[in-house]
Amino acid sequence: MRIFGFHAVMARLRRDPEGVSELYIDANRNDPRMRELERLAQNAGVRLHGVDAQRIERLCPGKRHQGVVALAQTSVPTVTLEELLLQFNAVPRSAPLTVLLLDGVTDPRNLGACLRVADGAGVSAVIAPKDHACMLTEAAIQTASGAAESVPYLMVTNLARTIDTLQEHGFQVIGTADESDDDLYDCTLDGRVAWVLGAEGKGLRRLTRERCDRLVRIPMQGQVESLNVSVAAGVVLYETFRQRKATSPG
Repeated sequence: MRIFGFHAVMARLRRDPEGVSELYIDANRNDPRMRELERLAQNAGVRLHGVDAQRIERLCPGKRHQGVVALAQTSVPTVTLEELLLQFNAVPRSAPLTVLLLDGVTDPRNLGACLRVADGAGVSAVIAPKDHACMLTEAAIQTASGAAESVPYLMVTNLARTIDTLQEHGFQVIGTADESDDDLYDCTLDGRVAWVLGAEGKGLRRLTRERCDRLVRIPMQGQVESLNVSVAAGVVLYETFRQRKATSPG
């Protein structure tokens, strides 16, 4: 697969250099950012090709490649639900952990934006169902700006059953719903929290909604009735982060 743009390529070189087989860069660029990228590639032993801008454009036509395109033998590093649960079991149940579940999010740019927000807010993983979700496409990876390499994206067979499993492992599962009487800012978000967000307009599916421990709404003050899913993810994840930072020692 092709990975393009500075953020995505540099993130892959730092986290999984063995997965990069070739790197093409615009030979006419000689700025500090490009020199840092060249250094990373050389240290990782990745074959580096300085080519003209037209060659880069042919590799990724119409994309915001910034003069940088990598050929990767594999997709981003992955983890299974079982492996993720083993990681969770290695820390005390009282330790703060956050995961994000996406139900029905099919737009790759929304997925990429959610991954980017999840990375910033310290989320352990993003989980989606195989039958109602977007694959981790080139567009999603590009939009994630490196977060696709740092935040595991799991696609599970049954999202409702996965919610049950997370609850068995001590997670409070909270879904967002515009019609809920509970306000996000009245929630206590400590311990293990799993946020569940649906696609804009459709919201959560019935079975997903019924599995949640509670539903909360993001208060809206203007005329717009709902937020884009990636914006909503940013609101709930950073409120979770804010509360934990406020109560952490030091």
